[in-house]
Amino acid sequence: MSSSEIERCIRNIRTRHVAGNGFSELEEGSCRPDTTAWAVLALAKEKAAGPIVETARLRLTKNQLKDGRVCMPGDSKTFWPTQLAVLAWQGSTAHRDMQNRAIRFLLKTSGEHSKKRSDFPGAHDTSIRGWSWIERTASFVEPTALTLMALEVAGYVGNERFQEGIRMIMDRQLPHGGWNYGNTIVYGQELHPFVDTTGIALTTLAGHVAKEDVRASVQFLKERVEQCRTPLSLGWALFGLGAWDELPKKGLTLIEESLRRQEKYGTYGTSLLSLLALAFIHQGDLRKCFA
Repeated sequence: MSSSEIERCIRNIRTRHVAGNGFSELEEGSCRPDTTAWAVLALAKEKAAGPIVETARLRLTKNQLKDGRVCMPGDSKTFWPTQLAVLAWQGSTAHRDMQNRAIRFLLKTSGEHSKKRSDFPGAHDTSIRGWSWIERTASFVEPTALTLMALEVAGYVGNERFQEGIRMIMDRQLPHGGWNYGNTIVYGQELHPFVDTTGIALTTLAGHVAKEDVRASVQFLKERVEQCRTPLSLGWALFGLGAWDELPKKGLTLIEESLRRQEKYGTYGTSLLSLLALAFIHQGDLRKCFA
């Protein structure tokens, strides 16, 4: 992939900055906390973008409520940007207090859970706590994985909730490998895995479980990644494989091909551009973002 291609991607992200504010998902849109966090991660290593990054981090604080949650505008129950804000604030001493408040909120929050039941049509253990997208809903793989990433970079790997979250992700792994939104077997039928969710789960689990325990899931991604061209699936597939030292040789070329598809399908959203930029810049190793 040429340097000019990734530079164009970074420039496109920067054009989505709303002056004195955060980032919009699309051109001429209003800023969103989730988009702002992703853009901060993509631009954090760009010295020229320093002032924009700090302005965006400050904007995230305006979406934070007193209990520490970071919400979508006008909806306090939709707190899933909290994990992303923690990642965006990582390394910023000016926002350490805000990050700590967000962490405290995450540690005392979980999805809706119940005792494991023998008559439940699903095979997963409903008693293991994870995290949900919004209040009073079940835990899902993606918000749980993103929360675990946030807790890890902030130094909470030894916390009981972190360890329980790892168990929850492993409990939702499909028998033949991979993950979907969070179910495994329903009425005796094994569900299908998703590329993006599998990538997110594998990114989170690296360093916390044995490779043998996720070998089938890694193999699933290896078999699917070269067919991936959509930015969401491709970005997380590369991070999931990179976390286990299985980044394909064609990985960066695949990013280039995905970015070129904008000529046909239109410009990607800021979050997706940021995901691809991070996969390229850090060679499929998301943890380098926070080094």
